[in-house]
Amino acid sequence: MTKPGPGRRFDRRRLRALVVKEFIQVARDPSTFVIAIILPPFLLFLFGYSVSLDAVRVRVALVDQDSSAQSLGLATAFARSAFFDVTPARTVAEVREALVSDGERGIIVIPQGFGQGVKAGRMPDIQVITDGSQPNTASFLGAYADGVRMEWLMTETETFRTPLVTVSSRYWFNPGLRSRNFLVPGSIAIVMTMIGTLLTALVVAREWERGTMEAMMATPISMAEFVTSKVLPYFLLGLAAMIVCTVLAIVAFHVPFRGSPLALLAISAAFLLPALGLGLFISAATKNQFVASQIALLSAFLPTFLLSGFLYEIASMPLVIRLITYAVPARYLIPPLQTVFLAGDQWGLILPNILAMLGFGALFFYLAFRVTKRSLD
Repeated sequence: MTKPGPGRRFDRRRLRALVVKEFIQVARDPSTFVIAIILPPFLLFLFGYSVSLDAVRVRVALVDQDSSAQSLGLATAFARSAFFDVTPARTVAEVREALVSDGERGIIVIPQGFGQGVKAGRMPDIQVITDGSQPNTASFLGAYADGVRMEWLMTETETFRTPLVTVSSRYWFNPGLRSRNFLVPGSIAIVMTMIGTLLTALVVAREWERGTMEAMMATPISMAEFVTSKVLPYFLLGLAAMIVCTVLAIVAFHVPFRGSPLALLAISAAFLLPALGLGLFISAATKNQFVASQIALLSAFLPTFLLSGFLYEIASMPLVIRLITYAVPARYLIPPLQTVFLAGDQWGLILPNILAMLGFGALFFYLAFRVTKRSLD
C-alpha cells in the first residue's frame, strides 16, 4: 500500500475528481442538505422571533387616585400607548398580588393632587412600581412610563407646550431603535458558525467510520488535494446558506440592507474559512461522527453566543473575559455583518475584521492539515 507523501505535486485533475466525488457524496447524504439548507432558516426564525430586547405591550395595572380631568387624560394616554397593555384598577392593594404572580409587569399610580399640580404649572410625578427580579423590563417600564407622562404634559397643557430647552433625538442607522435590526444579523452569525462547523465536522470522521479512508490512503493524492476537496463543496453550501439567511432577514424580518452584495460576500467567505477549518480539524482529530458533532456544537455555539458580542456588550465584560473573546472568530463577524446591514460598506471597520477571520482560518486549516497528515501516515 502506498501512502501519499508530503512532497507529491498538486494535480488539478486529481483535485477535480476528488471534488466531483465529494459532491456525489453530498448529494447522496440528506443530512448535509438538512444542515445547509433547512437548518439555517429554522434557526434564524427561532432566534429572530424568540430573542428581542424591545418592550412592547407590557402588561401594567393603572391606579388613578386623583380622578380629575387631568389624571383621566394621562390614563387615556397610557391606554393608547403602543408600549403598554393597561388594566385599570381602583387601589394598589388589589393588583399587588398580580404583580407578585407575574400577571402584571408593573403598577402605574397617578397620585392624589395630580390635577391640581398640573393646573398650578408644576410637573407632578407619578409612581411606577415594578418587579425588580426582572431588571431589564423594570428599567424599560420606568423609562417608557416617564416618556408617556412627559409627552402628555407637553401636548395637553399650555404650561409645558413650549419648554425653554427642546431636545430632538435622532438615532443613526436604527432610527426606530428596533432591537431586531441588530439581533437578526447577530443571529445570522450564530447560525453560520454552527452550520459551517457542522458541515465539515463529519467529513473525515465519516470516511473513517465507513472504512473508505484506507482506499483514500492507497491513492497518490497529496494532502493539499485531500483537504481542498473536503472543504470546497461545503464552502459553496455555506455561501448558499448565507444567501438564504440574508434574504429571510430582509424579507421576513424587514431588516434594512444598506451595504453591497460584494461586501457581504467578502465577509461571509472570510468567516467560512475558520468555521470550516475548525470543523475539519475536529473531524480529523476525533474520527467519530457523534463525538465530532458534539464537540463542534460545544466549541462553536457556546463561545459564539456568549462571547461574541451578540447579546452582551464585550466592553462591559471583566478584563479576563474580554481577553478571551479575542480567541472567538465570531467576535470579528458580528460587527462587520451588522455594519453592512445597517450602515453600509464601511471598509475601515470591515477589512480589519476580515483579516482577523482569515488569520483564524489559516490557523485551523494548519491544525487540520497536521492532524490529517498524521492520520494518513
